[in-house]
Amino acid sequence: MDEKRAIKLGIIGLGNIARLHCDSLQKAGYGGSIAAGLDVDPDARDRFAAQYDATVYERQADLYADVDAVLVTTPNKFHEEYVIGALDAGLDVFVEKPLAHTVESAKRIVGAAREADGFCMVGFHNRFRNLVQVLRGYRDDGRMGDLRHIEANYLRRRGVPGRGSWFTRKALAGGGSLIDIGVHAIDLSLYLLDFPEVVEVSGQTRSTFGTRSEYAYVTMWGEDRGASEFDVDDSTSAFIRCADGSTIALEVAWASNRPDSQEYVVRGSGAGARLDLGSDEIELYETVSADVDHHRTSQVATADGDAHGIELEKFVDSVAAGEPPGTNTVDQALTVQRVMDAIYRSSEKGRAVSLAE
Repeated sequence: MDEKRAIKLGIIGLGNIARLHCDSLQKAGYGGSIAAGLDVDPDARDRFAAQYDATVYERQADLYADVDAVLVTTPNKFHEEYVIGALDAGLDVFVEKPLAHTVESAKRIVGAAREADGFCMVGFHNRFRNLVQVLRGYRDDGRMGDLRHIEANYLRRRGVPGRGSWFTRKALAGGGSLIDIGVHAIDLSLYLLDFPEVVEVSGQTRSTFGTRSEYAYVTMWGEDRGASEFDVDDSTSAFIRCADGSTIALEVAWASNRPDSQEYVVRGSGAGARLDLGSDEIELYETVSADVDHHRTSQVATADGDAHGIELEKFVDSVAAGEPPGTNTVDQALTVQRVMDAIYRSSEKGRAVSLAE
């Protein structure tokens, strides 16, 4: 058996996200690495054991003793407990986004990761999309020039998770649409800008739709238990300013009266680009001189790829090699967490806030 496929993985938190990751591992040829699972719910343990032929545990220590690395896919509030527990046990860790439910919790995870023998990788899978890597290549070879501004959108016409699920409860999630899907838009924007220092944030969060007793929708992930089970934001608008002068305009919504969008417009001094994560398309915009000055718009097509699978393959290969993956670091995830926290604080205060506040 290939060494990388001999890695034994433990999955902590055996809900839908865990199954998504396990299915991606199987498609990538790493199904044999799924060795064990842990969940507080006995029914979840039984389903996981039957579906993936894995050993299941109730106690963390028993799981840690049986695996080489873990994937943490619990509600955000419990990331800290399991990530630090696994790191203290000498294991490598993959934790789903966001790093934690609060900045304080995220800082404790970062502190533990810096002292640990193992590494911690954070699940920002959009970085591994082929079209994102193409644009990064254009940035790195100088075609884009200096990237100065990104318009980042992650908007759903209707996409509030089941009200009453942990996603809609601040005590478990830490926030709503911003911390669930906005986290992706912030991370990808900073990733494309090469993670400059963020200095100031101005933002407004809203709870417009999730708090309605009569919430009209077509489909909903999970059971709808009503407005009384919703105490988080369902949309956010924000402006993020970095020390090098680059900026990000952010629009996020679980629900809005407009079409869905996962579009990013990237403006560079040499070229601009529009990325549509919903359709895996890139459009490049350049103005050039070749006898006659003219605009040039180019369509870029890439091969299909499972970003989740590519991300997890990177993690498993890094575990096998005994080397950190060099991407999706806890320090970058802490920056994203601090930006989200600043957006919430800005909304509460009604003014722009510094990340140093």
